[in-house]
Amino acid sequence: MSRIAIIAGQGRLAPAIAAQLQDPAVFALDGFEPEGLAATPFRLERLVPFLDELHDQGIDRVVFAGAIRRPRLDPEAFDPRTAQLVPRILMAMQSGDDAALRTVLDVFEESGVTVCPVEEVAASLIPGEGVVCGAPTDADKRDAAKAAAILAQTGALDLGQGVVVAQGLCLALETLPGTEAMLDFAARHSGLRPNPNGAKGVFFKAPKPGQDRRVDLPVLGPDSVDQAAAAGLAGIAWAAGGVILLEQAEMVRRAEAAGLFLWAAGGLA
Repeated sequence: MSRIAIIAGQGRLAPAIAAQLQDPAVFALDGFEPEGLAATPFRLERLVPFLDELHDQGIDRVVFAGAIRRPRLDPEAFDPRTAQLVPRILMAMQSGDDAALRTVLDVFEESGVTVCPVEEVAASLIPGEGVVCGAPTDADKRDAAKAAAILAQTGALDLGQGVVVAQGLCLALETLPGTEAMLDFAARHSGLRPNPNGAKGVFFKAPKPGQDRRVDLPVLGPDSVDQAAAAGLAGIAWAAGGVILLEQAEMVRRAEAAGLFLWAAGGLA
């Protein structure tokens, strides 16, 4: 089988995937190299020569892993062949970062490089349906179902992949500042729950409806557990088969210590 390459971004996902692959090549967009994982940088302005390099190394499969932001492009750095792609990418950018990223993925595929989803190359990072630890109550399950319904409606607006629901009410919705900011907001407004002695609330995460599963699947890790515990929530639920878990054993250890449940929920949306 041909060698696979990781297009690494920031965060712990790329190292987690690298640990499950045999001798992967690792590349990163210049300025967005991952911590703790050696990566060869490349620039978007020279995307076509980079694709040529992948072919020269016998690489015909890549997996995107980690966070990147829209890079600043240097007009003088474009090679002639990549420059021909600029109008296409700029047009996609007018529809948002997701559309621009999908266009870049299409360029990879059109060059003969297959973009693999994480579940194809590191399936153990995406657990299937079931309670991982703890025991969600019926009230917790209702809150999770309400959360799934909220994300099913807001996903098309490209707001975020997380939500906090307590006692049937939306306490916080993930937006551009990210998950940590959302859970901090939920912690500061926990007193808005109608019944102080009722259900504490659930942090729910799921891919956006119609999301390209080759990139940007939601990720949970030990820090997510700590943040949910600090927000006073009952536990974390997520769409089974659609969320990446990092350091699962550590997540379970921290959840059990904090009295939280972890649940890969199926059939909620």
